[in-house]
Amino acid sequence: MVGRLGLVEEINNYLDLLKRNVPYHDSDHILNMAYNVMTGGVRLQDIENRRCDEVFLNALGAERLPGSTTAGDFTRRFEDAAIEQLMDFVNRTREKVWAFRGGFEIALIDVDGTIAPTIGKCKGGMDISYTGIWGYHPLPDYMEWFRRKELHFVP
Repeated sequence: MVGRLGLVEEINNYLDLLKRNVPYHDSDHILNMAYNVMTGGVRLQDIENRRCDEVFLNALGAERLPGSTTAGDFTRRFEDAAIEQLMDFVNRTREKVWAFRGGFEIALIDVDGTIAPTIGKCKGGMDISYTGIWGYHPLPDYMEWFRRKELHFVP
């Protein structure tokens, strides 16, 4: 999917945080952190669990991934403008993913009892769940995005 959407090229063209792209590009760092979250990582140190996993690297078609320390250095380069650029990129990418929906007219997202856990306890809209997890419901984050894109949203 990353290849079909042209994400690597778009990230590298859209973000310009690194002065030199040796040995990693902006896309390597962004996708590495996304893969970390998708595989259950909750902090940058969790990157190390996948970085040395040969099966994982083969699945990605990668020889190596940036380490957690390098990822931390990369995240410290973000200032307000770069964060807004990344958010715009994510929203444009979401539109591309929707375009690949294969002719379906409706997408059903069942997140009724979903809690997106987070580590901080001061984030707006957060509360503690009945299982003792601090987090928030992800649906309100997307409601405004749906409205701006004039997509039909049924709560």
